[in-house]
Amino acid sequence: MSELRSGTMHLDDAEFVRAFESCEQPNTSFHHADHVRLAWLYVREHGEEQAAQRMVEAIRRFAAFNGATKKFHYTVTRAWVRLVSAAYSGTPAAKSFPEFVAAHPELLQLNRLDRHYSAAVLDSAAARETWVPPDLAPLP
Repeated sequence: MSELRSGTMHLDDAEFVRAFESCEQPNTSFHHADHVRLAWLYVREHGEEQAAQRMVEAIRRFAAFNGATKKFHYTVTRAWVRLVSAAYSGTPAAKSFPEFVAAHPELLQLNRLDRHYSAAVLDSAAARETWVPPDLAPLP
């Protein structure tokens, strides 16, 4: 099973979202599980499409604030929201993020998108800047 490495679990959901959106959350304590948690919270609150838009805006802003604009990746961000949304549809009653990821440990795997995208596609400038559909297997 994947490890839940998170720098934000000490924050309740509302405080976590506020700290991230206001760029008060330190970049050094924002890990992959925190990205997944943010996507889960956005999907629960806003539905997949609005969650994806919020995620793109929030992560782009966070990256810019931290001087890491080149780390932002549009396709990766949107694809992860899709994966989280698909998992959420199967477990909408999960009351907490640890409960949700216990039911979907694959979401904690950094290489999860490798099932859907080749490295060549994800490394492309087009995928960094806009939505590029998967070239290996459709997203759920």
